[in-house]
Amino acid sequence: MEQDRKHKTRALWLTGVLHAFTHLYQVALMPLYLLIQQDFKFQSVGAATLLMTVLLVACFGPSYVVGVLADKLNRKHLLGFGLAINAIGFIALGLAPTYSWALVAVVVAGLGGSFYHPAATAMIARLFPNATGKALGLVGIGAGAGFFLGPIYAGWRAEALEPVLGPAAWRRPVLELGFAGLAGAALFVLLAERERPAPQTPKAPHPDRLFPSGALWFFFLAYCLAFSLRDFAGASMGSLGSLFLQKARGYDAKSTGLALSGIYLAATISNPLFGSLSDRGRKRWVTVALLIAAVLIAIFPWMPLSWTIPLYVVYGFFFLAAYPMTEAALMESVPDAVRGRVFGLFVMTGGVIGNLSHWVVGAKVRQLGPAAAQVSAYYPLYAFLAMLLVTSLLGLFCLNPIRKREAIKPGMASPDSIALMT
Repeated sequence: MEQDRKHKTRALWLTGVLHAFTHLYQVALMPLYLLIQQDFKFQSVGAATLLMTVLLVACFGPSYVVGVLADKLNRKHLLGFGLAINAIGFIALGLAPTYSWALVAVVVAGLGGSFYHPAATAMIARLFPNATGKALGLVGIGAGAGFFLGPIYAGWRAEALEPVLGPAAWRRPVLELGFAGLAGAALFVLLAERERPAPQTPKAPHPDRLFPSGALWFFFLAYCLAFSLRDFAGASMGSLGSLFLQKARGYDAKSTGLALSGIYLAATISNPLFGSLSDRGRKRWVTVALLIAAVLIAIFPWMPLSWTIPLYVVYGFFFLAAYPMTEAALMESVPDAVRGRVFGLFVMTGGVIGNLSHWVVGAKVRQLGPAAAQVSAYYPLYAFLAMLLVTSLLGLFCLNPIRKREAIKPGMASPDSIALMT
């Protein structure tokens, strides 16, 4: 049992490191939008924010296909391969001679990033069936670290290099992060141990079918769509914040990266904390976290400039804590045999819809015209995002029917002793 515990612990922390790289790549471009616009000589910032949308749609669009692979293949191989492709895409982006090649590069990076969530979430849920929220919360520390380091590093490096390289300064941190990801993928492959197939255990009805009835499909898709509104609001807080701070608050790339990183810093504490608490009541804690986050979104543009970073930190503490809780709730509601596919569909829906926000936000700010330099012009946008976050809570009503009809109880098909990384 001691050896089993060590294997699980290693799997947990190595997966957290990959989580950090995955999310680092998803936010590193945020403080670089205006430099990218200048480097490619765009007339508006919308083309720069479109790079982020394309990257993230490519990341989440193939999630169901990856989920199928995660239910059939060794998840260690999928995770290492995915990070390597993600890193190669970033290296290609840093070297892209034209905007067309930049689009190709972010598609490659996104495809690599698509491998993480279906494989990692299904694996962690199998390894820790009786403390899924806590385990996913601990893995979420990696997400918080990646989200924090991505914008702060990219903004700091670009700002430091801009006097020498001009607008092309955005390319250097992108290249450096790409090479760091390649090194991380190599270390993961060397240190992670092979996942052993789970032995035969008592199974829920219909173990190999995603959902055996139309009613279950309805509730599942409603859950996906509801929380895609959460994802849209959360992604918008990054890109809208970047443009709001630089256009209306006078921030440069370095200070913007520092401010945005505040969103993700406190998640390294809140993810394991709320994940553990939610093992004793998921709906209650998800509701608390997202309602507080919605209030903070609504008041954000009204607050004094000096409150920017503290508000981002508190907002991120509550908003990002919802992710391990909603993921654990979904994983506990379906059999282990279909978790990769189910989570793949969930991530695909939320990822594609949610990350359209980067392009939408760029377009909305462009429509503001000269008013984009005025703080008051952003009040309606932030109020709309807060409304979306509150509306997403309707998804919490959708999982009980799935669990009841599938006759699933937490840990039913996944005893602690199975599926070790060995």
